[in-house]
Amino acid sequence: MAEEQATELTRWTIHGERVVDDTRRARLSIAEVELPDGVRFEQYVIRAPRSAMVAVLDERQRLLLIRRHRFVFDRWVWELPGGYVDDREQAVACAIREVEEETGWRPREVEPLLSFQPWVGTADAENLLFLARRAQYTGIPVDVNEAEQVAWIPLAEARRLVTSGEIVGAGTVIAVLELVARQARGEL
Repeated sequence: MAEEQATELTRWTIHGERVVDDTRRARLSIAEVELPDGVRFEQYVIRAPRSAMVAVLDERQRLLLIRRHRFVFDRWVWELPGGYVDDREQAVACAIREVEEETGWRPREVEPLLSFQPWVGTADAENLLFLARRAQYTGIPVDVNEAEQVAWIPLAEARRLVTSGEIVGAGTVIAVLELVARQARGEL
């Protein structure tokens, strides 16, 4: 009980939230927030649909990655395939669908890896990571707008791409680091 009361002492209070823009992929609002010491201010808040990504590993411990241009910060990066979970769609079904559309590979033996919030101070954008132990090639990717290149990258090389800044997306960074840690523990 004392721990609950202690955490309540630092809870921020939201007095209201007004929507600035609301689209299919994000809702931007401004929240009126009060800190525990009584200071009040306005904070931008972004609410996005859940997204799902799959770390697909083959039998040689290579990770399926796509290279794509991200216009927001104008860089070419490597990342896991994935996308937004549609209304009433199961997250794992979304993840499998996105991998196949973006890479031409259909993941098999898919299991949850972890979930995270990439920008907790400003956004509610739950990301769900899945792990697939193998994949079946189904043909040329149907979504030609997603990937400049699709490649199977050895896990050690993917780790180097994180360090060199060629992998910067939170989901891919987290997945690579988690898989490298599991590999070091003999869990892959």
